[in-house]
Amino acid sequence: MSKEVLAVILGGGAGTRLYPLTASRSKPAVPIAGKYRLVDIPISNCLNSGISRMFVLTQFNSASLNRHIKNTYHFSAFSSAFVDILAAEQTPDNPTWYQGTADAVRQCLRHLGPFDSEYVLILSGDQLYQMDFMEMINHHKDMKADISIATIPVPDREASDFGIMKKDDGGCITSFTEKPKKDILPQWVSDTGQEMQQLGKHYLASMGIYVFNRKLLADLLQNVYVEATDFGKEIIPQSLSSYKVVSYQYNGYWTDIGNIYSFFEANLGLTHEIPDFNLFDNSNAIYTRARMLPPAKISGTTLEKTIIAEGCIINASRIENSVIGIRTRVGSGTTIVSSYLMGNDYYETLEEIQQANSHDLPTVGIGHRCYIRNAIVDKNCRIGNDVRINGGNHLENADHSLYTIKDGIVVVKKGAVLQNGFVI
Repeated sequence: MSKEVLAVILGGGAGTRLYPLTASRSKPAVPIAGKYRLVDIPISNCLNSGISRMFVLTQFNSASLNRHIKNTYHFSAFSSAFVDILAAEQTPDNPTWYQGTADAVRQCLRHLGPFDSEYVLILSGDQLYQMDFMEMINHHKDMKADISIATIPVPDREASDFGIMKKDDGGCITSFTEKPKKDILPQWVSDTGQEMQQLGKHYLASMGIYVFNRKLLADLLQNVYVEATDFGKEIIPQSLSSYKVVSYQYNGYWTDIGNIYSFFEANLGLTHEIPDFNLFDNSNAIYTRARMLPPAKISGTTLEKTIIAEGCIINASRIENSVIGIRTRVGSGTTIVSSYLMGNDYYETLEEIQQANSHDLPTVGIGHRCYIRNAIVDKNCRIGNDVRINGGNHLENADHSLYTIKDGIVVVKKGAVLQNGFVI
């Protein structure tokens, strides 16, 4: 395991664009692929890269994230590996919360102090990708760089959503612009390599993944750019003229899970015949909490391109192009299409089910004869019998006490109760 690198994973802000999934949890704690949490992705990438010392910086709604990390990442007493939470804290010399990505790292520098390392790897807690960070570290060393930025080639239609870089023939980044408008894009074309250019990907977008020489990082944050609060908007652009900032181009699958639509697409993309993100890769395992659940039990269901997590009890008539999370119960005669059911944190006992029925309360899970399409059902929802949820572009954006509609996707809020016959 590499002792020359410390990883810092940024827990993100309030995650308002992922609301209502972030109403009671931070972005990195949002469940993904039926059994993982978003934060498992950067942590697993680190472990698979031989980087075993990580800090996760949290601020908003961090209780469930803290609990997940505490319950998941246990290392041998003879190992120096750790995943530590650094929650935003008020101190005598700094009474403020984190003001941005750079400010968060600045406030946590003193906690990094006792741990030796040559380099600091800064990661985001809300992206889906598989990457060997040691390749990036080695590239950083070979280039004798001060700062390395992971970049990904993107086409015209996506370029305006990212920070776009220009690099010279030597791989050094010469200029940077945040979310350029369409009309100035031709000025920002970079040599992304023949293969990427054939795919129409002519622009280098920042992935929000940085390698800093450790001494330089401390100097920049504490002495040079004392007022700067953000890496992408301030520290990186301001460093281009004074330091050697290089691009490490990554050509694999990467998606930034910034909003409900991208989150929905990323999850349903896992059901494809050969998904862009490979959950079945022996050398790139995704680690998460081991829950000791029974295998899924399925009866009378036609399944088509569907991922089913462990511990489910499914009697549906048909499920297609969907992700079914842990401990999900689905009643008979129900059809689920292009949806992500996050599952449940517990099972109801037979007594609890009888008691719920006697009070006209649906049981935890999905009832009988339901139709659910283009929906995300958050954890621990009670959906009664004969409920119809038909998401799509015919629905306008809305926020209801039980559900939210964004971009045609219906998000049933955590713990919501939809009574028998409810229609969206």
